[in-house]
Amino acid sequence: MTEIPDDHPRAESLRTRHRIEDGVEKGITSKQGLIAEGRGEAFDYLLGERTLPSADDAERVAAAQLLLADHAVLSVNGNVAALVPGQMVELAEATGADVEVNLFNRTDERVDAIADHLRDHGAEEVKGLAADARIPGLDHERAKVDADGIGDADVVLVPLEDGDRAAALAEMGKTEIVVDLNPMSRSPRAAAIPVIDNVVRAIPRMTEHARDLADTPDDELERIVAEFDADEALAAAERAIRTGGDE
Repeated sequence: MTEIPDDHPRAESLRTRHRIEDGVEKGITSKQGLIAEGRGEAFDYLLGERTLPSADDAERVAAAQLLLADHAVLSVNGNVAALVPGQMVELAEATGADVEVNLFNRTDERVDAIADHLRDHGAEEVKGLAADARIPGLDHERAKVDADGIGDADVVLVPLEDGDRAAALAEMGKTEIVVDLNPMSRSPRAAAIPVIDNVVRAIPRMTEHARDLADTPDDELERIVAEFDADEALAAAERAIRTGGDE
């Protein structure tokens, strides 16, 4: 990775780009992931490259929902594996969730590479290799899931999601938490809890909230979730984009 000085005005953004490039070289991230990263970076720029108060609220609600789940699963694609592998493992540990690889451009080699990458970052078990169940209504490779993973989950965290799979999971009755930088995308609009934030900020914040809420009674966690307004979270992010940073 090219050395990027800390005082560079886009230092973190440039480091993120290099992580995606490195992911492509390692066979973790698809080349299409480079395009997706560029699209997300544009929205992050419009959001001021910061976590909005509404996004932090959503991240706290997401943590509460994961803690309440009977079986939570954190879905990992190539970009997520390149950007926040250790952070996903930490969130799984903080919430008792499983981690599952799920890919649009799926090959056995990529699945194995991502699973190994997650294990290198501390994951003890990685699902997604069996792919012995399917999400109804999808014809592409992201329909393939583990029966005892996403197939059985009641709550699924799907960062950097495809809109059609987000809608299909919602149709299955699963509670979805979606991390996306575009509040107008189908994915967050299909989610019970849309988190409009950069995944490199969102996942660590969810973990912090989960640790803070770890001893909270279920009835209080349920109150936190029940009071969340998904439509207002989306509207706040859209206002911030349209007004140059003010929610």
